[in-house]
Amino acid sequence: MFMGEYQHSIDDKGRMIVPAKFREPLGSSFVLTRGLDQCLFVYPKEEWSLLEQKLKALPLMKSDARAFTRFFFSGATECEWDKQGRVNIPANLRQYAKLDKECVVIGVSNRVEIWSKDIWENYFEQSEEAFNEIAEKLVDFNVDL
Repeated sequence: MFMGEYQHSIDDKGRMIVPAKFREPLGSSFVLTRGLDQCLFVYPKEEWSLLEQKLKALPLMKSDARAFTRFFFSGATECEWDKQGRVNIPANLRQYAKLDKECVVIGVSNRVEIWSKDIWENYFEQSEEAFNEIAEKLVDFNVDL
């Protein structure tokens, strides 16, 4: 399970050190793709395979399903660590997530997310205000905090 929030930076070549705590569970090879809310999602290969199976089951005749799978898979790339524990984030994904210099790496249960520091702070501030309302709605999903 991935959890926690870490501040990191990206160098001029698009390389970023991922927290050591996340490297072992991600494995030597993992998948990086566009995420929701303008961040990047990072999946261990096993989790990616499970997600891939679920997305394959979506009805091809539904335009929303086709659009989402195109968006998700077209941005996906298999990555590996370099000797310093860095991942090279491709330019198209850095552009999508507006990753410039400072970023935030967070653990979200079965995946890691990489955010622009500015976008994360804005998202967190807005979400923090609605946190109690969101928590109340989770009761509908049998989640009891």
